[in-house]
Amino acid sequence: MASIDEIGVYTKRRVLFAALGVMFLFFFVRLYQLQLLYSDVYGKKSEENSIRAIPRVPVRGLIFDRNGTLLVDNRPSFTVTVMPFEFRRGTTGRLASILGFPEELVEQRLRQGESYSRFAPVRIKRDIDFPTLSALEEQKYSLEGVDFQSESQRFYPTAARGSHLFGYLKEISEAQLKAMGEGYVQGDIVGATGLESRYEPALRGTKGAELSLVNVRGQVIGPFEGGRHDTPPVEGRNLHLAVDAGVQALAESLMADKRGAVVALDPRTGGVIALVSKPDFDLAPLSGVTPAPLWRALNNDEGRPLFNRATLTRYPPGSTYKMIVAIAALEQGIVEPGWRVQCGGSFRFGNKVFKDEHTHGSVDMVQAIQKSCNVYFYQLMLKVGLDPWAHYGAEFGFGKLTGIDITEESAGLLPTTEWMNRRYGKNGWTRGFLVSLGIGQGELGVTPVQMAGYAAQLGMRGIRHQPHAVVTMATRGGANPDSVRVPSYRVGLKKRTWDVVLEGMRRVVQEPGGTASLARVKGVQAAGKTGTAQNPHGNSHAWFIGFAPFENPQIAIAVLVENAGYGGSFAAPIAGLCFEQYLFGRLVRFDPKTPAPVAQEEAETADPGSLAQSERGGRAR
Repeated sequence: MASIDEIGVYTKRRVLFAALGVMFLFFFVRLYQLQLLYSDVYGKKSEENSIRAIPRVPVRGLIFDRNGTLLVDNRPSFTVTVMPFEFRRGTTGRLASILGFPEELVEQRLRQGESYSRFAPVRIKRDIDFPTLSALEEQKYSLEGVDFQSESQRFYPTAARGSHLFGYLKEISEAQLKAMGEGYVQGDIVGATGLESRYEPALRGTKGAELSLVNVRGQVIGPFEGGRHDTPPVEGRNLHLAVDAGVQALAESLMADKRGAVVALDPRTGGVIALVSKPDFDLAPLSGVTPAPLWRALNNDEGRPLFNRATLTRYPPGSTYKMIVAIAALEQGIVEPGWRVQCGGSFRFGNKVFKDEHTHGSVDMVQAIQKSCNVYFYQLMLKVGLDPWAHYGAEFGFGKLTGIDITEESAGLLPTTEWMNRRYGKNGWTRGFLVSLGIGQGELGVTPVQMAGYAAQLGMRGIRHQPHAVVTMATRGGANPDSVRVPSYRVGLKKRTWDVVLEGMRRVVQEPGGTASLARVKGVQAAGKTGTAQNPHGNSHAWFIGFAPFENPQIAIAVLVENAGYGGSFAAPIAGLCFEQYLFGRLVRFDPKTPAPVAQEEAETADPGSLAQSERGGRAR
């Protein structure tokens, strides 16, 4: 009979063997799961540990003008990258010295990259020069994890800068990274403004991936299966614009020493022929990581070169807005076209005198537009009233966004009775406010792109197409084109209304006594309206809007020159030259071989000085 001690030892052995049996059974079951049941799942994980996908950035889409001229190109550049998993932190100082970067900046970018993945390359410095590339190659074995990638950088091959139209690129921010989501990683370059931003998804293309074998230390040892499984990047789509490179470059040169904007549209489609804001800036240094000193200089520049005056300003349009008053009066049946006003150089309303500074005598509506008679429109606006005036202003696109495809835009301000009551209180404003609004002054505020659309709509007798720069998007060689469709609007007016207003605009440019003789084009009938908008902070702003040819408009334009003075002297000549460049492909007014038509001889021989002097007769010309 076994002793108590023997029984205890036997029992312990059984428990031990049972525990070992359970343990081996668990390992066997687990091994069975891993090898057979979950082989696909864990096989893929194993491959992920031995195969690394190195992203390949696609070539960004190009930008062409309406004639096929390449406006925005790409050039090759080299970017230094670091693989955090392989990089030895003790070599940070040496890498920083080669790159000419502060060591703290290299560390900062590495930490940002590691927060997303230790196994993805982190971009440290873009567009390195050849000596830097050579120094990295010489020390590649002592700088583990440091490599470089070939990328593309924006290049602008023509004289057309297009700073606010094309827009610039920048390295993606933390906020953008979260907002844009899948497909973007830290260090990517994205469109920040203009067309680059608006059409970012199309221009960017699709990233590819190069599969490489890595060892247990994460070092690349060669391509995976000879690269048969690599995914090539898909190039971005090219943008084909309505822009005319010649007009864009000319308008920029004419505004070179000025502040203001030029916007030219194709009235038949709404296509942007030119969009200029001055002062502007060079896009090339902003095509990646912008140097901090340059960015500070641009932001601190008193000329505000980053501000898009073509779409964001809100200035009174001056006398260029007088056609709205005339249209409202004719459509509402308030006056007939032959209604006349005796202009003695001023108009008294209540205890205040509103000056014209020129005596026009007796004028009807056509003559009042031609000569820009303030006294006529002071009185006409009082007859029309605020809300009918605002209604027709809205019909021509004022007080709302145009929808132009460059992402940044102001709606301006079109005051109504409701707005005036909110702003001043029901008893805080009087009919005296209407007198100033009648000549485009006061609370009214517009943008040059709105004014260009207004000119186009006048030229097309009521049809207005949404302004847009991009006409089609296509792959290389123009394959798979995708046309950009935009909405159109129409205001239905009586034929007599159009005839009266447009005849007045034609006379502004073509007839003696008109205020825009300097906008004339040899051989072409043009129409327009000048404006000299008072500015309480300095000299008046010069405006001109117009279109050409008169019977079949092909270009409509708005020119704003800040603090320049009279619209006929400073804005109209810019418009005339842009008309010539677009219609003839060159400037013709300085070409003696280009004859003037007989019908215009009288206008051409009129004394420009006397015409300019006639404009000085009003404050809102």
